Amino acid sequence: MDRYPTVADVAESARRLVSRFPGTCRLRRIGTSRAGRPISMLSVGHGPRHVLVVAGPHPDEPAGGATGIALAQRVARGDRLSAATDPSLVTWDVVLCLDPDGAALSEGLAEATAGAAPDGRSGPTLESYYRTAFRPVAAEQPEWAPIESRQLPESQALFRVIDELRPFLQCSLHNVEAGGTWVQLTRALPGLAAPFQASAAEIGIPVQHGTFDALYWENPSPGVHVLPPPDSTDRLAAGSAEIGLSTWCAPLRYGGVTAIVEVPLWATDMADDPSPHPDAARVLSDLAGLVRDGGRQVTALLDKARGFLPPARDSPRRRVLEWMADGLYDLVAESWTPLARQAAEASGDGDPRRLSTAQLCALDVVARRQPLRAAGLLLRLLEQSDDAAAPGLHRELDELFTAWCTDFERALGLRWVPVSSQVEHQARTVVAAAESALRIVR
Repeated sequence: MDRYPTVADVAESARRLVSRFPGTCRLRRIGTSRAGRPISMLSVGHGPRHVLVVAGPHPDEPAGGATGIALAQRVARGDRLSAATDPSLVTWDVVLCLDPDGAALSEGLAEATAGAAPDGRSGPTLESYYRTAFRPVAAEQPEWAPIESRQLPESQALFRVIDELRPFLQCSLHNVEAGGTWVQLTRALPGLAAPFQASAAEIGIPVQHGTFDALYWENPSPGVHVLPPPDSTDRLAAGSAEIGLSTWCAPLRYGGVTAIVEVPLWATDMADDPSPHPDAARVLSDLAGLVRDGGRQVTALLDKARGFLPPARDSPRRRVLEWMADGLYDLVAESWTPLARQAAEASGDGDPRRLSTAQLCALDVVARRQPLRAAGLLLRLLEQSDDAAAPGLHRELDELFTAWCTDFERALGLRWVPVSSQVEHQARTVVAAAESALRIVR
C-alpha cells in the first residue's frame, strides 16, 4: 500500500467485503451530510458488544479509511486471536467517512501523497500535502461542532449510532502532519500502553512525549493521555472547555470509552526526546512570533484578494481563511504564555515546569502548520480566480509557502511514514484498545 484510499475506494472495499462475507458483514446508511452525501457504516460480526470505529473525522487526515477497512477484514476473516476480534463476541462497526463533504474538498490528497518509497526515506512532500488538504472551521468539524453549539447532521448521525449501539469502545482515527504517535482517552485503559508502545517501536514510528492536543491531560505513560475530570477546565487546551459535549464523550454515558488514535504522516525523532529543553522560554517566544508573523503575511495577501474571492457563505475554503484571520493565530500564540512563564521560572532539570524537547517539538508543529494551512487554501482560491490580480498574488504567496515548507522539513528533520506503516500501527492500537476495554467491561 503506497497511497491513501479515497472515500470511493473505501466504499468499494466495504461493498466487496459484504459480497465476500454476506453472513458476517452488513453495510447501511446511517446519515446524510449537509451536501447530501451518504454517511455509511460497515458492521462486521454479530457479537453482543460493539466497537465503533470512526474514520474520516477530519478530511486532511487520510489514513483512517484504510485502517477501518483493514480492521473489518481482520474480523471478517474470523481472527480469534483475542476475544476482541472474535465476531461471535464483538461486533465491529466502522463509519467509513464521517465528513464526506470535507473529503470532497480535499480531493487530490490521495494522489498528492502517493508513490512513497517502501523504505520511507523518500516520498511525498509537505508542499504536495498542504496544496491539496482541506480542514474545515471548528464549527463544521463533526466531532467538535457540538462544542461550538452547532448541530451538524454528521454529528447527529454519530450520536444516534452511539445511542443505538452503546459501544464499550469508540475509536476515532486521526493523523497529525508531523511528530509522533499518541493516544487520547476519555477514561484510562491500563492495558493499552505496552502494546501501543511496542507496535510503534517495531514499525519505527516515534511515540510523541507530550502533545499540543492534550498538553494538560493526565499522562500515565509515554504517548497515552487521559481526559481530566470535567471540573478541571484549567487543564484543557484553549477552546475545549466544553469538550464533554463532543462525540468523543458520548460513550461515557453507557460506560464506554473513546480512544483518539493519532499517527504521523511525517515523523521526527524530536517527538520522543523527553530531555528537558535548556531554553524553552525563548523557543516558545520564537514559536509565538512564527505563527503570528506567518498568519499576518497570509492575511495581508487575503486582504488584497478579498474583492474577487467567492463570498465566505458560498466557499468553505474562504470561511476557513476568514476564521483563521479573525484571531486564531493570536489565540494559538497566546495559549503558550502560561507555559513560557512556567518555563522561565523553572529552576532545574527535575522541576516539573521544565518543558521537554518533545513538548516543544509538538508546539513547533502547530506554529508552522497554521500559516501553511491558510496559505494552501488561499493558493487554491487564487488558482481558481480569473481576476487579473490573482496570478501576481499567487506568485508572491507561492514563494512564501515553498520556503515555509522547506524550513519545516529541515527544522524538524522530517521523514515520511509509509502509508502501510501508518495503517498497521493504527489498526494494532485500535485492537489493543479493544482488548483492554473488553477486560474492563466483561
